[in-house]
Formats: sequence, C-alpha cells, structure tokens
Amino acid sequence: MSENKLVAEARTQFGKGAARKIRRDHKVPAVMYGHGAAPIHITLPGHDAMMALKHANALLTITLGDEEHLALAKDVQRDPIKPVIEHVDLVIVKKGEKVVVDVPVHLEGEAGPETVVTTDHNTLQLEVEATHIPESIVVSVEGLEAGTQILAGAVELPKGATLVTDAEALVVNITAMISQEALDAELAEAEDGIEHEAPADADAAPAADEAPAGEA
Repeated sequence: MSENKLVAEARTQFGKGAARKIRRDHKVPAVMYGHGAAPIHITLPGHDAMMALKHANALLTITLGDEEHLALAKDVQRDPIKPVIEHVDLVIVKKGEKVVVDVPVHLEGEAGPETVVTTDHNTLQLEVEATHIPESIVVSVEGLEAGTQILAGAVELPKGATLVTDAEALVVNITAMISQEALDAELAEAEDGIEHEAPADADAAPAADEAPAGEA
C-alpha cells in the first residue's frame, strides 16, 4: 500500500461552528490518537485529503510542523449528499506494527454455467503490518459449480496477513440458477394453493334444521 503525504495544521478551535468554518475553507477537521499520546487535533487540506482517502484503510504520512506521523484512517465521516469529508479519525502507527483492519473481498472469474454467485462477507478482518495493508483480497470463482461454498479459512491471504474473521464464516456461496419455467411453476403452485385454501368461518350460524344445544 502506498503512503499518501498530507501537510496538516494544528487546530485550536472546536465544536460544530468551528468545524463548519474549517469546511467552508475547504479543509477537513481531523484528530490523531494512539500509542498513549494525547489526541492531536488538526486540519487537513480538503482536496488532497479527499484523494488520499478514496480507498479504505488509507495509510497517511501527516506532516505537522517539524514532525511527521504515520497514521491509519480508521473513521471517515462523509456528507451524505455532498462530496465532502466532514471529519477523520486517524490512528498513529509505526512501521512494523501490526493492526487489525477490514479488507474488501474482490471476486474474479466466472462461475460455471447456470449458477448464481452470492458474496456473504464483503470484507474479511485481517491482522497485517500497518505499512502492508492490502487494498483487497482476491477470491477466484472461475469455473466453480453450483453447491460450492468458499469459507474464510480457505481464502488465500496476502503474505504476512493473519485471518481474524471466523475461519468457518461463509464468504462465497454458489447456487444453481432457477430457470424461468421452474419459477413460473412455483408461482402457479403458490397461487393454486391460495385459491383452494378453505376460509376459516368460526362464526358461522347453525343450519336451519339444527336446534341449539339444550333445546328439545
């Protein structure tokens, strides 16, 4: 994973009003923490931060004055409508240090004919070196037949990575495609069952020639 370098500024004003002003200036409020140090409140250049944080688990080199910090983006809060980052939480790391991260699963290849491929886990949690976080984990489904299941423990991991997710967790499930004829037959059977279902009529009145119980 490549490192992205960002030049930060120390932040002394806090609160929603201060954060809005920072964003109006095309900057991003952020905080760095970790290794027992007090949180460091900073601002990042907006456009550069947006580009650097396009991918999950972005590793950043933060320059603050005369100091440089290696930091991992742990929480990126984005505006739900505008292409704007509202806040970033950064964890300070060191080269050689191991961290636990969620890495996206990427499928490649085409499964066998008339199959449906379902991804049950879109990410896998791995323990990896902070400076060697993979952008994705590639899982091949090439030629796999219906009934095939790929569990987390069977996924080939990048060198040096350790699986944290349960090894028995289902990652990919390959099932047989349902033909249109079978789908139509199931639908017709369901509709037929509804039409022939006898309605419950608990409040039905007794027949005219039946006398109520207890009467002669």
